[in-house]
Amino acid sequence: MSLFWRIFTLNASVLVAAAGLLLLGPVTVSTPVLLTEAVVVAVGLVAMLVANAVLLRIGLDPLARLTRTMRTIDLLRPGHRLAVTGRAGIADLIRTFNAMLDRLEGERATSAARALSAQEAERHRIAQELHDEIGQTLTAVLLELNRVASHAPPAIGEELRQVQETTRNSLDEIRRIARRLRPGVLEELGLISALRALTGEFSTAGLTVHRRLDSNLNGLGRDVELVLYRVAQEALTNAARHARPRAVNLALTRIAGGVELCIRDDGVGLGDAAEGAGIRGMRERALLVGADLSLGPAPGGGTEVRLRVLLPTRNG
Repeated sequence: MSLFWRIFTLNASVLVAAAGLLLLGPVTVSTPVLLTEAVVVAVGLVAMLVANAVLLRIGLDPLARLTRTMRTIDLLRPGHRLAVTGRAGIADLIRTFNAMLDRLEGERATSAARALSAQEAERHRIAQELHDEIGQTLTAVLLELNRVASHAPPAIGEELRQVQETTRNSLDEIRRIARRLRPGVLEELGLISALRALTGEFSTAGLTVHRRLDSNLNGLGRDVELVLYRVAQEALTNAARHARPRAVNLALTRIAGGVELCIRDDGVGLGDAAEGAGIRGMRERALLVGADLSLGPAPGGGTEVRLRVLLPTRNG
């Protein structure tokens, strides 16, 4: 039965019941209308309205649940589906909505994978140009400054050495940016070495980072390793920029069926701040490998980022 006929039937049932009571009941209406008769008609009208409202509320409750879900659905938090309840028309509507969510989540995951793949390729290209073009140019400038300073008068030589120091600092900064854009150590030495280098960078920047990395992390795959590294990088960056922590703990451990990355700081916490592009980027990366990402308050204060990746089982 369609939604139209369901509502029509509910209203018709109330009206038929009211007509039956008027025909078979002892109540009559005089001309002019007596006060008692007016009261009886008013009570009957109120009873019909209440019965109609209750029946419609029951009949349309699945639609109300569907509306609430549509307002709150987030494709970056996949998996939430409505239970199929109600009769023909409403049940079909809920099934169609669930199928639409399946399709949208699949399409978003595919498009996000393409976008992030293009992003990684662009990061690689920019890092390569920073290293090969700007890095080599600044190295040549340093060598030339050193040659000129060795033949310059003492006063000018001191100024040239100051320029050398500034140029050397700029070269170090460019190399640091290139490493963050393209984690070459991840490709060459693996995830554990890359995370050690990453936490070491933040430690030298004034943040105390404690790490605990399991050694039994073989066979994760390139995509999973890249997602774990980028999520750790973004979480540490957010903590250093916004949380004002004294210390951060990073743990990467093997769990039943997969691995878990946990970054916990003792800073000011998330509060009521809306999720920014960095957090949403972490959620998109988690979706690429079917991982579960959760963010929330850490025990004792601060923020905890937890990424759980389930790995496919190998038969035989």
